[in-house]
Amino acid sequence: QLQNWLDAVAPSAGTARALIAPHAGYSYSGPTAAHAYRHIDPTGITRVFVLGPSHHVYMKNCAVTACDAYETPLGDIPIDRAMSAQLEATGEFGVMDSSTDEDEHSIEMHLAYVHQAMRGQPYALVPILVGALSDKDEAKYGRLLAPYLDDPCNLFIISSDFCHWGKRFQYTYYDTRFAQICQSIEALDRQGMQLIENQDADGFHKYQKEFKNTICGRHPIAVLLHALPAARTKHRVTFVQYAQSSAVTRKEDSSVSYASAVVSLA
Repeated sequence: QLQNWLDAVAPSAGTARALIAPHAGYSYSGPTAAHAYRHIDPTGITRVFVLGPSHHVYMKNCAVTACDAYETPLGDIPIDRAMSAQLEATGEFGVMDSSTDEDEHSIEMHLAYVHQAMRGQPYALVPILVGALSDKDEAKYGRLLAPYLDDPCNLFIISSDFCHWGKRFQYTYYDTRFAQICQSIEALDRQGMQLIENQDADGFHKYQKEFKNTICGRHPIAVLLHALPAARTKHRVTFVQYAQSSAVTRKEDSSVSYASAVVSLA
């Protein structure tokens, strides 16, 4: 199924050094994620960082895994323990306990796609759980990870869905200039996507402060936005796909938005 979605996409944004891609169930967001993953060329990649937001545990820092490997239906994926230890040695990273690690889907939902996109090439994983960071901490982690973004052996996956709209998400922002609620949601998402493409970390922070858009991976995205200008190599960010789980037309409806972006060399 994943390969069918990948095969249906024609690459349009260069070779990925990093991706932003959704983490909902594959039936919902799998086709959107394929648009990002199709841009991976596994040649030379030996390490994959996956930055996912913490959904179940409140934390104000980032954390690495204590596991040696992640078991998946497609086989075990080895963890780069040396890299995890290197990050931990900075004093800025905690370590996930096993229940947090097992419960968090924002990283888990990317593993099958990473496996598929790597096409049998050996690699090790560096999972990083990103907490509810302040803007200063987003900048700090961005600077810390920037040197790894410069290394062509590394690939970064930034895990995020976009707007979660509806009463069940306690978010019902509606710009009445649009005839349909779903159009308002898309306009709001695209405003954020434009700031991400512009690599405007401050603008994205102000946008989040003003609209409080329920982008669950806003902190991992912000870390990326701070890493990009701190890296020696210059990159461009291109959104390649946008979708909604359903088109909201009534206040009683709900939806989740999905967007995929490719970060490639400028």
